[in-house]
Amino acid sequence: MRLHHLEVTAFGPFGGTVSVDFDHLSGAGLFLLSGPTGAGKTSILDAVCFALYGDVPGDRSTARRLRSDQAAPTTTPRVELEATLSGRRFRLVRSPAWERPKKRGTGTTTQQASVTVSERVDGAWVPLTSRLDEAGHLVSRLVGMNLTQFTQVAMLPQGRFQAFLRSRSEDRHKLLQQLFRTGRFEDVERWLRDRRVALRRECEEAHQETADLVSRVSEAAGRPLPEGWDVRDLAGPAADGSLAAWTASLVRDARGALSSAGAAAAVASQAESVAREALDAGRTTAERQARLEAAAAEHARLLTVAGQHATDRDRVAAAGRAATVVPLWRVAERARLAHEAATAAVPAGTCRDATATEAAACADHAARVRALRPRAARLEVVDRELAALDTRGRSVAEAAAREGARLAELPAEVTAARDRLERARAAATEAVEVAARLAAHAQVVSLTEQLAAARTAHDEARELTLTLRGRALDVRQARLESMAAEIAGSLAVGQCCPVCGSAEHPERARAADGAPDAAAERAAQKAADAAAATEHLRDVEARDLATRLAHASERAGTELDPAALATRLEGLRAAADGADAAARALAAREQECTETGEALRRHAAEAAAVAASARLLGAEAADLRAELADVLADAATDSPDGLLADLLADLVDRERRCRALLRALDERDAAATAYDEARRELAEAAAEAGFDDPAEAVAAALDPVALERLAARVEDHERRLAAALAVLDEPGADELGLFPAPDLRALTADHDRTLAALAEARSAQETWTGRVERLTRLGADLGDALDRWAPVRADHELTTRLAAFVEGKSPDNRLQMRLSAYVLAYRLSQVVAAANERLARMSDQRYSLEHTGRRGAGETRGGLSLLVRDDWSGESRDPATLSGGETFVVSLALALGLADVITQETGGADLDTLFVDEGFGSLDADTLDDVLDTLDSLRDGGRVVGVVSHVAEMRDRIPTRLVVTKSRAGSTVAVTG
Repeated sequence: MRLHHLEVTAFGPFGGTVSVDFDHLSGAGLFLLSGPTGAGKTSILDAVCFALYGDVPGDRSTARRLRSDQAAPTTTPRVELEATLSGRRFRLVRSPAWERPKKRGTGTTTQQASVTVSERVDGAWVPLTSRLDEAGHLVSRLVGMNLTQFTQVAMLPQGRFQAFLRSRSEDRHKLLQQLFRTGRFEDVERWLRDRRVALRRECEEAHQETADLVSRVSEAAGRPLPEGWDVRDLAGPAADGSLAAWTASLVRDARGALSSAGAAAAVASQAESVAREALDAGRTTAERQARLEAAAAEHARLLTVAGQHATDRDRVAAAGRAATVVPLWRVAERARLAHEAATAAVPAGTCRDATATEAAACADHAARVRALRPRAARLEVVDRELAALDTRGRSVAEAAAREGARLAELPAEVTAARDRLERARAAATEAVEVAARLAAHAQVVSLTEQLAAARTAHDEARELTLTLRGRALDVRQARLESMAAEIAGSLAVGQCCPVCGSAEHPERARAADGAPDAAAERAAQKAADAAAATEHLRDVEARDLATRLAHASERAGTELDPAALATRLEGLRAAADGADAAARALAAREQECTETGEALRRHAAEAAAVAASARLLGAEAADLRAELADVLADAATDSPDGLLADLLADLVDRERRCRALLRALDERDAAATAYDEARRELAEAAAEAGFDDPAEAVAAALDPVALERLAARVEDHERRLAAALAVLDEPGADELGLFPAPDLRALTADHDRTLAALAEARSAQETWTGRVERLTRLGADLGDALDRWAPVRADHELTTRLAAFVEGKSPDNRLQMRLSAYVLAYRLSQVVAAANERLARMSDQRYSLEHTGRRGAGETRGGLSLLVRDDWSGESRDPATLSGGETFVVSLALALGLADVITQETGGADLDTLFVDEGFGSLDADTLDDVLDTLDSLRDGGRVVGVVSHVAEMRDRIPTRLVVTKSRAGSTVAVTG
């Protein structure tokens, strides 16, 4: 990586825009970045880091305020860097997030960060990306390092490695891990710890599951745990197999008890079966004897009511035959009543033919009347329209008369309004000219006063310039007279004189009191130049005012009375104020004239249309009245439709009464026919049912409830008689009564005893069956739980031992060193080896660094401790015992060694630009020479080294300097040497 050009705007302490040409500084190879404290030396390095990575190194990145406070509110902070990365030329332009003023309204708004990365291809810049994340990945890939590594390799930080040299092992661990990206080893440690915790949790869950199953097995078997077992710690019995063997023995014992209980239940079942068969036989015999006695008693009782049963049976048969006649009798009765009602509804002496003729005549007459009703309705509409047209014709005639009168008046009003408008416009034009001349008069007066003042100031500036130029010449002459003393003061011990060339200076010239130096000469000359510039500005100002005065006088004209012009202007403006009103009045009159003529023409056309419509409607009304005259000749009314409506209603009512009378005659004839048919069918049905007449059938009929009750009584008598006869006729019925009745109480007691014994035996069998099933199931579950627990327990033991070893807590880890610390210890030994190569040169072969794995004072683990060996005394000591200068030398060597190792770690990235930040003020002259020789050796291969320091002696030793100067308006940079 080589830097070419840097441009910074409104960034850090730089309020404006500053540029750094690194190509120019590269010619010297070693240059000094100097300036007073707080000027912004480190901010130059921050700008480089920000351009590459979008962030600044160290604690300054937490401030999040990169924009300069001295910049103008609207100036955008911006950093532009041209650099060669991996052999390719790039331009990176970045802007941090900042609060800019709102474009509308007051206040500020946040402007987000932005970036643009371009590559120079064939002499032109080709944009590559404007995304922040893509730019970060691109730069990290091209440079081969992240921001932290870059600041440790290319920008050796101010004071950082002194703290690293004296820090504890834990602090070195954090920094080295970030630089060498060895976090994966800490991830391994963390994974082992998390794995151990997870396995312990799984092991505890598996143990709890096993303990629960053991408790349930013990409960199911009804036996306690063996002597010496603890349900809270079953790891031993689970590991040696005794837990599984104990469970298997419980299952075997339960199965033996189940077999014995099954045999006892079979014996009890056989005894209960014999007792139950004897009880069933006794119950059967007793039931047959009792049923035989009941059947004999029932048969004797039924024989006593045989006469009544025969009567009931005949009555049921007659009611059944009459059931087919009764519905027809009801139909005949309804037909008789309907015939009587229909006969009563017809008036006496009614003739069917005369009634039908009258109904047809009424219907025909009503149809003719309905056909005339639309014509009558149309006549009324025509009359209303004629009346409306008459009213509209009179209204149109009146409006046309008014508009004709107004149209005759309007031409004169239009002419008067046009004259007023022309006079007002002429006054407005003249008022503009008079106002311009009046303003020119006022400007002439003001410019005359300003020109007089400007000429006076020019004369004073010219006199001051002459005075200061004479003073500057006097100072220069005095400095020339004391130049020998000035040259003598700049000579160093052993330096040759620039005048005589001698290295001996026996008696140097001394400056007189008050003799001016180069600064005094520059100050005097600067004051004279400033006065001359002021004189020139005053002269330009006077000339400009004279030119402006001439132009104003020409515009004012020859009339020199402003009061008369002002009075005239007021009159013209008053006359011009009526221009708008006159224009509006003229437009209104012209518009009214046009609208009135149009309205007059519309009214004439409308009057003609009204007259034509009235003629057509009058003819139509005459035709309609003639058409209705035939029907309404005798009606003395003005409303033909009302008379037609009454006539139509009368005809419709007469037709309706005739139609109703015809329907009544039809209903009377139909009722007579139906009545005759019903009487004939009723007589036939009674004869078929075996009755002499319908009246006899109706008398024999019963209502459904009484018939059903009587039939049920007959059926019940016959069923009970048949049942009694069936029991008496069963085989062996005669012999059954000869045997004694069985003892059911004794048989029942014997069966209850055997049944209780069977229930007890079966309960015991079911108990042992359930216990065997439960123990078998729990034994299988316990075996599965032990199978699951075994690998988890083994894995947990192995992981616990390995995690303790990796964390440095195991007795097998003799160094008590973590895995990540062991890896970093190897990297630190490489850094120490690279640092000692430069430390030997810078310390005159006195000091060297030693890496030790032992723990330091107050540390819990070792691996990253550092010691400084003093080869002059042969002793090794803690870095905290070094002096300030010794600490800086050792820290610089350590930083350079770390830079070499990181460069090799990242694949040998080509870093052609290197910065070393501060710390040289604590070195003596000889040590400073050794350090500068070491830094000078870094230039091998074309590398450019920038040293950041404000120490005055460094300016004498490094001639090429990039100087940062601070001021109230912001810092600036300049290249000297």
